[in-house]
Amino acid sequence: MASQLSQQYAFRAQKSMGLVSGTPTYMPIEGFAVPDVPARTYHYSPDGRLFAYALPTVVRIFLAEGAQLLQELSVPNIIELKFSPRGTYLSTWERPVKLEDGAQHKNLRVFSASTGEELISFTQKSQENWDLQYTMSESHAIRLVAQEIQVYRPAEWGKGIADKLRVEGASMVSLSPGLNPSVAVFVAEKKGAPAVVKIYGLSTLSGAPTCSKTFYKADRAQIKWNDLGTQALVLTQTEVDNSNMSYYGETGMYLLSAAGNFDCRVTLDKEGPIHDVSWSPNSKEFGVVYGYMPAKTTLFDQRVRTLHDFGSSPHNFISFNPQGRLVALAGFGNLAGKIDIFDRRTLTKICTIDAPNTSYCEWSPCGRFLLTATLSPRLRVDNGIKVWHCTGGLMHVQLVEELYQASWRPTPLDQAPPFGSTIPAAPQPSISVLTAALTAKPVTPKPAGAYRPPGARGLATPAIFKREDEGGAPRMPTGSGSATPPRGYNRSPNPPGSVGHANGATPSNGNGHYQNGNGGRRHVPGAAPKTPSTAPAPGVEGGDKKPKKKGKKRDKGPGEAGSGAATPTGEASVRPSIDVTVVGTQTPGQGSVPPTPGAEMLDPVAKKVRNLNKKLKAIDELKEKASRGERLEATQLKKMEGEAEIRKELSSLGITA
Repeated sequence: MASQLSQQYAFRAQKSMGLVSGTPTYMPIEGFAVPDVPARTYHYSPDGRLFAYALPTVVRIFLAEGAQLLQELSVPNIIELKFSPRGTYLSTWERPVKLEDGAQHKNLRVFSASTGEELISFTQKSQENWDLQYTMSESHAIRLVAQEIQVYRPAEWGKGIADKLRVEGASMVSLSPGLNPSVAVFVAEKKGAPAVVKIYGLSTLSGAPTCSKTFYKADRAQIKWNDLGTQALVLTQTEVDNSNMSYYGETGMYLLSAAGNFDCRVTLDKEGPIHDVSWSPNSKEFGVVYGYMPAKTTLFDQRVRTLHDFGSSPHNFISFNPQGRLVALAGFGNLAGKIDIFDRRTLTKICTIDAPNTSYCEWSPCGRFLLTATLSPRLRVDNGIKVWHCTGGLMHVQLVEELYQASWRPTPLDQAPPFGSTIPAAPQPSISVLTAALTAKPVTPKPAGAYRPPGARGLATPAIFKREDEGGAPRMPTGSGSATPPRGYNRSPNPPGSVGHANGATPSNGNGHYQNGNGGRRHVPGAAPKTPSTAPAPGVEGGDKKPKKKGKKRDKGPGEAGSGAATPTGEASVRPSIDVTVVGTQTPGQGSVPPTPGAEMLDPVAKKVRNLNKKLKAIDELKEKASRGERLEATQLKKMEGEAEIRKELSSLGITA
């Protein structure tokens, strides 16, 4: 039966769409007609038997094997498509609109995939969690409507609601897989009341919940069931992180048993957000990627006991292959795109795949290959699909302009080829790998590691500049709640070893600000040390004055002359003064502090004498130039001719020559 479902993947782009066969040919499926207009979405049925895509005016359903057209539904403006688990029903969703007659728009429709008949329709405003949730046998389907869980029997759509349960404040519902399905309901935290997750048996929906767990710090949640439907991981998240450590809010995780015999919080030993969590296909263990970068990855069993610690690496993605034999740990998004493949049986690394700019990553149903895709609008350049073998080899490359969607064709585990007891060898790559290598632009290899200035090259990297997975110190949260990691250095202007450097700094006030131990003055290398003078005593004029701002000078009164205002460092001015001796006048500013030039108010006679002396000094300089044989300008010669008049004016003011 495995030969009836061949390996296949589909892709959807702005200008193209296709079904492509898998190993070893990777050729387009014969008989599949590419639509003339861009498709809005596509979807495989979970059993891999059917394939459907939506165009602006029509929805088409195909047999995935051979791309044979089965049905064409004339329903326009479809945005979302989804098959039921066995491919019996196809649900479609379109944006709700206001009808002319005022009736509600039934924008969620359920069709029979075999006949194309519309079976039932609903009003569904939100695109998030828009579809009905079916049991694996398709015996029941549920949906959440205004805090009420409604249960339908798909074989009897016309009879309407078969059962219902109202849960006050319910914001999300999740139906488990497995033979005995359960319903998990999440109620968010509100007005001081804690959040709660309740689990009900689908067959006993009106009875008491089989499991109930309350907790705080949960504005929304994701519920991930294991394949058997016996346990669920509840990943909670807040809208705002009150500790200010994360932009995306706080995260937490809880493990609940559907039978109610076990529930606990999953305690993680590294602070930071939970990036990803995934159940193993054996339903007995799960992996968590958590903590600030470099993140830590740990395997837990079904009783939250640690099975293995993969250490710290720049990862934010974890995925088991369908057989549970291999584990892929990767860092996508703003990380480098490295994918580490581990053997779950030996817990050793098999290989590392370099897949930069990856937007989508998925294991093939056979568990041997990884499909990575670079999609728009996440990245609008270098869009395309790459298929990798689990041992690290690149098997296939397909570049597609403006690629929106790509995925493997699902195949039930019992219809997929067995994985084997040993890691399989890689087959021969397709011709597309060689073609892509020949046409690829040469890439200049970038130097490994962080940039280091020339003065620091050739030296050992300090531990504070290393990542934790490279031997650096582990990240420790700061006490102020800031997300910036603490640094092992400071910005003290003092050289190392001096007072005020690093540990020698002392707080200057209660606000946590530090001075350099030098009274707040900056140390300038090579400058002569300043000798502090005695500051004015309290009560002396000028001792309590604040430094004046730069600007227009204010004329001081006679009593303010030589006040000796304090400098910003608390030192008195010690600038030398120049005394001008004037016959018959007395120098102002007699006091304990020497006057500063320009600070005191000169009388008109002293100002006149000062200006005349400046002119005489300039004339003396011109005479020296003339004696050296330098050529003088006409204005300079005219200035020299006025020397006699200047000296005569000085004599009239009582200044001796």
